[in-house]
Amino acid sequence: MTATSAALTPPADAIPPVRHPDAPAPGELLGSHYEYCFGCGGGQPHGLHLEARAGEGVTVTAEFTVTPDHQGAPGLAHGGVLATALDETLGSLNWLLRVIAVTGRLETDFVRPVPVGTVLHLEAVVTAVHGRKIFSTAVGRIGGPEGPVAVRADALFVEVKVDHFIDNGRPEEIQAAMSDPDQVRRARAFEVNP
Repeated sequence: MTATSAALTPPADAIPPVRHPDAPAPGELLGSHYEYCFGCGGGQPHGLHLEARAGEGVTVTAEFTVTPDHQGAPGLAHGGVLATALDETLGSLNWLLRVIAVTGRLETDFVRPVPVGTVLHLEAVVTAVHGRKIFSTAVGRIGGPEGPVAVRADALFVEVKVDHFIDNGRPEEIQAAMSDPDQVRRARAFEVNP
């Protein structure tokens, strides 16, 4: 494993994360923030369909099954797919802080190959907050939640306003999300973007 870059090391005056009082309860399935999200959305036929659950404190756990659609080398998960699974899990932490945030930096270590058919067990935790910056770390294991580490990552998320998506997203999808008659789905589409 390489050393974490300085950009992912919280400054000395960073504060411990605080779980928002309205955060989902420990054990609660977080669900998809957007139906067409490649990481968590059910509307993506070849997506990860990652399912995250709120943990204790400011932690989440998640699982996803590596399918043949996720291959890089024959029979093995593509490294980019594994990085996406880590990013999605890390982004799910923002549900517990109740902030809108995007990935600013993600550093991933690939420790061992992950075969097709494997259930990857992921766990992520927010380690510190400094202004708009949210520092977090995650690990992915094979063979169970206590199994050997296959991948791990450190990340920096940056809190943004909803305008970040409205101003930069493709207008068709933005308008469709904003026009959804289901108020909960409409709010969730922009509430968290891992």
